[in-house]
Amino acid sequence: MASVFEPSQSTSRQPQGPSMADTLPSIAFGFDDLRDRMARFTTKFDTFIEQGRKRLLEERNQFRMNVAELQEDQRMKKKDIEILQLKTNTHQQVMAKEAAEMQAMQTQIASLTAQRDKQASTRDALKEQIAATQKDIEARLAAQRAHAAQQEAQARFNVPELDFWVTYLCMRIEGAGAEDRLKFVYTHVDEKNWEREAWFELCTGSRDYDVRHCRPKLEREKVERVLERVNETRELAVLLKGMRELFVEALKS
Repeated sequence: MASVFEPSQSTSRQPQGPSMADTLPSIAFGFDDLRDRMARFTTKFDTFIEQGRKRLLEERNQFRMNVAELQEDQRMKKKDIEILQLKTNTHQQVMAKEAAEMQAMQTQIASLTAQRDKQASTRDALKEQIAATQKDIEARLAAQRAHAAQQEAQARFNVPELDFWVTYLCMRIEGAGAEDRLKFVYTHVDEKNWEREAWFELCTGSRDYDVRHCRPKLEREKVERVLERVNETRELAVLLKGMRELFVEALKS
């Protein structure tokens, strides 16, 4: 918009022809065009700002979504780590338990092995003892068979003599309920009662004779003295006469 200079009308001077200002060329600034350009620029700028704001909002929302996803991933990773830690702890506990069980099994195996070795040693010792005992039994059986044969031969040889002593001593021989025992029963040992009986049981299971039971009771020392003479002489008559004498003496007292 052009500006026109107008001199004040209050001046007292009168125009004296064209002035210097009148000779200057007029200048057109183009305000309308500038205004249009400014308006278009403002529109473009507002559009740019709006697009930038939208893009910024979208990027911020995308960033928030990314952050949320990262936080969710971190939470899931943390949960996975906790699960793995729990599994690791459980696995370590299982391994510790298995190690303890293995140690207990090894200790038990060692104990069982020691027991087996001890039992094997005991078994071998028992086998040796059994073998030794078997030999001893066989030797004893052989000795008993020999002794029995000798006794049988002597018994056959002494039958008349035994009959004599049975009659002479008023005595009879009975079984005592065992294979290695004989019962000798006397009568006429009590002067007041000739029918009264006195008896003793003779054990023949070993080489030496032995008197186990007797009625009436006799002093053991006296019986032992009689047995000593019998075992020295190996004569049954010594035993039969000696025991009768002890019974007669006991009944008199």
